[in-house]
Amino acid sequence: MARLAARHGAPVEDVLLIAINLHGISSPLPRHRARINIRLATAPGVPWQVIVPLNAAGSPFVLDEDTLLLAGEPVATVERIDADEAVGGYFRNGGRAMTLNPNARSRCVGCGFCPNTLEAAADPRLSEQRAVRDLLTVLAHRHPLGSLTGLEEITVSTGCYEREQTAVDHMTGLRDVLDESGIGARLGLLTSVLRSRKAFDTLARTAGPFVLRLTAECFTRRDMMLKASKAALTRTEMPAVLRGALEAGLGTSFTYIAGLDDLTAMRDGVRDLAPYVSEFPNIQVYQAHNRVMAQLRADGAADLAFYLQARTLLEDLLGPTGLRPRGWECYRPLWYFAFGSEPLVAS
Repeated sequence: MARLAARHGAPVEDVLLIAINLHGISSPLPRHRARINIRLATAPGVPWQVIVPLNAAGSPFVLDEDTLLLAGEPVATVERIDADEAVGGYFRNGGRAMTLNPNARSRCVGCGFCPNTLEAAADPRLSEQRAVRDLLTVLAHRHPLGSLTGLEEITVSTGCYEREQTAVDHMTGLRDVLDESGIGARLGLLTSVLRSRKAFDTLARTAGPFVLRLTAECFTRRDMMLKASKAALTRTEMPAVLRGALEAGLGTSFTYIAGLDDLTAMRDGVRDLAPYVSEFPNIQVYQAHNRVMAQLRADGAADLAFYLQARTLLEDLLGPTGLRPRGWECYRPLWYFAFGSEPLVAS
């Protein structure tokens, strides 16, 4: 790992965290996938959360009580383990951001690479504003400050808005409830169904501030990889969608899973989207949770070096935009302590 880090100009800590995401963790715990809070032995001052399988029998990372071992050597301390269930909502970025699942994310099926259906679920499908108010009340009690009024960002994570107008109506209704509660956080939605200028203009007027996080996921084999509503958006249509949202005054970004496309396809697809994003894209390490998912990997994407090459290519593409990744926004990123030669956090 140290040799790979030196070769690609990356901190060894970043390489280690990418490897944990790629390989998962072997442990005696029965949980398949979990949210895990860890501190690296070489940088204990910075906590990280990863979401990985805990039953990865072939992983070089082994959990021994609260210590993560690599080749028998301690590389991190594990502070907390939570089952990665689909729940109504949870907090990020020290309580300043929240992920909200008001539309039953766990019911979304169809994308071959997605692990959602492997886990238990306790996330509701909320069709009435009253139900959304009730969920926000529960989440406020769980917040460290007992209130959601200090939230800066609320990201709605769902795959269940199958029609554009449904998504617009839900976001407008959510903004109404937030306004009633004195919550002025920016709304973000991970989706591929929002595509028209009419929808973007409506959201800018009724749900702003708002950021569209287009769920691109991959640029090749989309018919095979994605459920129908996502696959219907073609690679060539994506730049126009982001451009339309940007022209309507919305924030823009996209999600992408490194490891599903080869590096050339990844480079070309991200290059075409980069001019139309106002936020650094959410680029994730692909995790194969079973043999079927492993077969979906691009050639070479089972190896750590693939992701370090991807990291370098993307730094060259996205560096000139001035946008930089923020660690709390992505649980499986390619960047942690540094972006190229630029530090992202103080260790």
